[in-house]
Amino acid sequence: MKPLAPVCTPLLLLAIGCGGGGDAVREPAAGPPVAAAAPAPGPVRSFSYETLDGRELSTGSLSGRFSVIGFVATYDVASQAEARFLAGLFRDHTPRVNAALLVLEASENRPLVEAFVATLKLPYPVALADAPTIAGEGPFAGLHHVPSVVVLDAGGREVFRHVGLITQEALEEVLRGLERASARPAR
Repeated sequence: MKPLAPVCTPLLLLAIGCGGGGDAVREPAAGPPVAAAAPAPGPVRSFSYETLDGRELSTGSLSGRFSVIGFVATYDVASQAEARFLAGLFRDHTPRVNAALLVLEASENRPLVEAFVATLKLPYPVALADAPTIAGEGPFAGLHHVPSVVVLDAGGREVFRHVGLITQEALEEVLRGLERASARPAR
């Protein structure tokens, strides 16, 4: 009789990755973003969340440089990958770029979020979202899918949004395009 471990382990991981918890919507993986001219920046995103270490993740704490904010959930396997892509971006581009993670889960899931951060050894600020943000309202209206990414310019205006998993390389391409566009003189 053959052992079941090779079959059971992936099924167990799949079950854990698909487990419930939270109101965030799991978005199917999308293709890489097309590198295009940056759209006109939107309004300044005014937000403030407390990070797991008691600091502030806010418009003010991220101002002065491009900031990449990942929206994730601890129960989602693609969110784990996104958190790692952001860790690579943070490692390779700090201090030029800020990176942060906003977990779309209720505060009672804080122990799970702390375990998620510790297990993945995430080097950037991580905060729990408030109820309006989890519902897709608040400063990032319409964004309640995991994983997702928002890029803010140095003034806190949203200049890029991607729903679904996006790699470090694709984010780097987006940032290069945004940096080129912001370096051009205004007409």
